[in-house]
Amino acid sequence: MAKMTIDDLVTQLKLAFGAELTAVVLYGSAARGNHDPARADMNVLVVAERITMETLAREAAIAASWSEAGHPLPVTMTVSEWKGSADIFPIEYADLLDAHKVLHGALPLDGVRVERRDLRLQLEHETMGKLFRLRRAILAAGDDRKRRLALLAESVGSFVVLFRALLRAHGDSPPRDAEGAITAAAARAGIAAAPFLRALRHARGADRIPAAESAAVLEAYLAGATQLAQHIDRMGAQ
Repeated sequence: MAKMTIDDLVTQLKLAFGAELTAVVLYGSAARGNHDPARADMNVLVVAERITMETLAREAAIAASWSEAGHPLPVTMTVSEWKGSADIFPIEYADLLDAHKVLHGALPLDGVRVERRDLRLQLEHETMGKLFRLRRAILAAGDDRKRRLALLAESVGSFVVLFRALLRAHGDSPPRDAEGAITAAAARAGIAAAPFLRALRHARGADRIPAAESAAVLEAYLAGATQLAQHIDRMGAQ
């Protein structure tokens, strides 16, 4: 059976929600134009006038097919939720507002604004949470080189999101490409970009990290994550 395409998704969402479908929006790397076609992972926001058990039941089968094609489940929000949540999800909103593609309808943007103070607060929360999870994952990996390398590959994407948010919190416009975002944010925070760049290239299969170097790279990666959290905490005191 052929995998669901983005056009298929939009068509089926229109049938499921009918006139109550306000917008279907593509965001993330696919919207920024640096998405790897070999990897699915296309992020979609669905905005509707109202969401009930009935509408979710109709969307469920569509979401299952979309997930089977390798993509995250759509984020589904009402119009009022979309308009009122920029203060509690500023990282996600800033990323979406910076690069998105409306596939159907119109995304309401009047009054939707990301405040830098909200961005820094969520950034500190997310970075500390990421640091704690990273330490736990290192404990779980132990001296297993394969698990260390897998940890680097699996976690670096989240750090790229945090790096973009850091640049925005400083009032900068982040580069669209991930390597550029890492390099610029590392310079802002005064940390080494190298371990994050190596993890990114390893994750992409462009430059695999030798197993013998896994401990050294992970050590530098952890140090950078710790220093990043400290930098963001200091921003709050300024």
